[in-house]
Amino acid sequence: MIGWSQEFPRQQLAFQGQGSGFSLLLKRNCSISPSGLMWVYGSIAVVTMGIAAGFAALGAWVILPFAGIEILALGIAFTLNGRHAGDYEHIELGEGSVKVEVRESDFVRYHEFNTAWASVRVAGKGHSMRVFLAESGRSLEIGRHLPTQGRLDLAGELTRRLRK
Repeated sequence: MIGWSQEFPRQQLAFQGQGSGFSLLLKRNCSISPSGLMWVYGSIAVVTMGIAAGFAALGAWVILPFAGIEILALGIAFTLNGRHAGDYEHIELGEGSVKVEVRESDFVRYHEFNTAWASVRVAGKGHSMRVFLAESGRSLEIGRHLPTQGRLDLAGELTRRLRK
């Protein structure tokens, strides 16, 4: 198994240094570009329709509508998944505040927490573990795009730096 520092070197490097502040950009793990995804989708559509057309030529014409429905459903699934390909969290700890910018689909939200009152809370265990940044009755889940160990590292490092 690959360790945290080897698997996610950018996040590990962001924590280095002795200062109290840091800036961390956490993105989804996207293994294919949008243009690559379109090529895959187009290839699947061509092959599926080719097979369906072959069966239709042999007299099984009812396969064509089902192939069309399959391609449409796959296109909808790719579109819904692709809307979140650019999701990210940008966490910036500076003098007196923690600023968090969260992009989900087409929406960007900005949050600011005072370091004097902010705290980091961990809820759950294992894969269902979640990390929250909390202050004065409000909280925000952070580290959603990290694996379990990465969330633990984020919680520990942010807690340590908040108390400096």
